[in-house]
Amino acid sequence: MKIHEEILTTARRLCIARKTWTFTPAEIVHALPHLNERSVRTHVVSRCCTNAPSHHAHRWPYFKRVGRGVYEIQEKHREPGTTGPDTGTSTSQVAEDAPAYEPSPITARPAIHAVVVESEGQYVAECLEVAVVTQGASLDEMLGNLREGLDLYMSGEDPALLGLAPEPRLVISFETAARAR
Repeated sequence: MKIHEEILTTARRLCIARKTWTFTPAEIVHALPHLNERSVRTHVVSRCCTNAPSHHAHRWPYFKRVGRGVYEIQEKHREPGTTGPDTGTSTSQVAEDAPAYEPSPITARPAIHAVVVESEGQYVAECLEVAVVTQGASLDEMLGNLREGLDLYMSGEDPALLGLAPEPRLVISFETAARAR
């Protein structure tokens, strides 16, 4: 089974057991410990989310973001044969209750990683864990813009819901040509 199919199947199972069509990425990550955590998060919040920016060549319209860190299974991708867990009239049987997951400090990532690339006289930074992209004419300008962008993105946000430590560090990787031109 492909990762996007396994994520959809898991989201359906958890939602039906809880009698709601909403879930968090952390719940899917915890339910799929055999898969890479970052791959699962990327699929939930980007590759399989209809209202996420289009950053990937392959996308599946399974989920819709309905709040900070909360996603809903799109109606056409809900469990076949069910009328919906919200009504309590589901015809599908689930063998187990979905456990209540809370962000764990053990799995919290201590850093936000950004990759910086020089392109056409601009320095462009893209964060890997959060949806922040910025640029600047110099490295210093780009770094200031990146810090400002992260401050705006994280304001009012619970880092634990994003799988991050309470005060994550910023780790920057700079990519450039190996040979001088």
